[in-house]
Amino acid sequence: MTLVVIAVLILAFTIVLVTSSKPPPNIIFILADDLGWNDVGFHGSAQIPTPNLDALAYSGIILNRYYVTPICTPSRAALMTGRYPIHTGMQHAVLYGMEPRGLPLEEKLLPEYLRELGYKNHIVGKWHLGHYTRRYTPLERGFDSHVGFWTGHHHMFDHSAVETETWGLDMRRGYDVAYDLHGKYTTHVIRDEAVARIGNHSIGDPLFLYVAHAAVHSANPYDFLPAPDVTVAGLEHVEPYPRRKFAAMLSELDESVGAIVEALKIKGMLDNTIIVFSSDNGGPAEGFNSNAASNWPLRGVKNTLWEGGVRAAGFIWSPLIAESRRVSQQMIHISDWLPTLLDAAGYNVETLPKTLDGINVWKSLLNGNSTERREILHNIDDIWGSAALTVNNWKILKGTNYKGQWDNWYGPPGDRDPEAYNITAVQHCPTGKALSEMNLLPTEATIRNLRLNATVHCSKEVRATCNPLEQPCLYDVLQDPCELDNLAERFPAILDSMLKKLDAYNATAVPPGNLALDTRGDPRFWGYTWHNFGDDLEHCDGGEEECSTQSL
Repeated sequence: MTLVVIAVLILAFTIVLVTSSKPPPNIIFILADDLGWNDVGFHGSAQIPTPNLDALAYSGIILNRYYVTPICTPSRAALMTGRYPIHTGMQHAVLYGMEPRGLPLEEKLLPEYLRELGYKNHIVGKWHLGHYTRRYTPLERGFDSHVGFWTGHHHMFDHSAVETETWGLDMRRGYDVAYDLHGKYTTHVIRDEAVARIGNHSIGDPLFLYVAHAAVHSANPYDFLPAPDVTVAGLEHVEPYPRRKFAAMLSELDESVGAIVEALKIKGMLDNTIIVFSSDNGGPAEGFNSNAASNWPLRGVKNTLWEGGVRAAGFIWSPLIAESRRVSQQMIHISDWLPTLLDAAGYNVETLPKTLDGINVWKSLLNGNSTERREILHNIDDIWGSAALTVNNWKILKGTNYKGQWDNWYGPPGDRDPEAYNITAVQHCPTGKALSEMNLLPTEATIRNLRLNATVHCSKEVRATCNPLEQPCLYDVLQDPCELDNLAERFPAILDSMLKKLDAYNATAVPPGNLALDTRGDPRFWGYTWHNFGDDLEHCDGGEEECSTQSL
């Protein structure tokens, strides 16, 4: 065989390999802010219409044992790093706008890994992982673009964030303050920017689009639950009024999901896309943070370690997953997404740092088998004196937050009559139509069955009480997801084993990175904007009426 023939055969074989291998999937990660377990239709409540989310959930995998951390900054840190917050110093409370810190710079983030595979990475919406200097902001942490805000919340029309008795504008386009977006509803901004990124994307490159909503987080004291009047008016059946406004915020978020799915379909990208949906923590029930979420029938709220604080509404959807249209009881933690999505993208996960806490569950999602995860550290906060851990079906709580004031069960339960649920809306919303054209949307009978299986039902009686401020509590959350029956006295050996595991985890923790507020970051010194003030401290002593921003 001549050298020319050999060369031709090698070239032909290479072409076959290249053309037969599928390109890396597009990844769309949609993160809701403060969404409750019971706020979505696929978990059994018919009160708030979420047809686009429901359509994706029913045609994907509903993750019924999916956990996050109890509050937003730690969850976002776990998502981006694949590590428990106790290992990055992000385990206590949230990051404030005048704190001179951020997610540690030595941490390699999910978009930085994906960039190595040729992904184009974009974030629209909330960051909340630091902006003290530009090095902490998205464009220097692996993202190619960002339109959104740096702090933990803002008003969704005027985009100002009230925090620690001060306020400033917080809406950015890259490093620039996006004054031109004033008055545009944040969910609409996020929707339009996400759709634009998809529309302008070169399909020769894989896309990672991180859609981090402001909804349904409460806003500022003068208007905690901002929503378009026309949307609020269309939800007259939802009572009381704060819950109606919450419902309007969620309805707008759901509509934005439909717009994203439609954009992916038009672009011809939907058949090679993974969509993950998650809340960052449990919902703040009525009266908590002036919000109106519902985790019913789970116990607790946002920033507590009960199931209502850490068990999140979530699902994964993709045509790449053959074993879909199911409700999963697989244990999954938000830190698992980094190795899982990297595996799906074709990254050599064997080379990932051994310090990761996240577990690769991609193959388990594909085949429906149990994941390798057997335990989840929900958090250890030695400042607040609270900790929780789940091992298989056992969960231990040690200490609690707010002196136990939010350790109960909070509604509203919503209309849980199966006949009240609007399946027609699921079938005819933009997402339902797109999935029907792909023959992926289940039948009405299958939808009803999936929804029933994804609905948590619990006894109405507390069978054995426990005050975690006085002694640890122990629950079998597989049989008792509502944490009604404290088993600590009946299973002392298991309790002792769980306490030792908590101690072992705590021995690996790094100190919380929280720092005192630096008043030089007060927005009034920076044109009443939340600013990367650490880059400009040489131009500001904190005593001027306004400081120079020469570095920008």
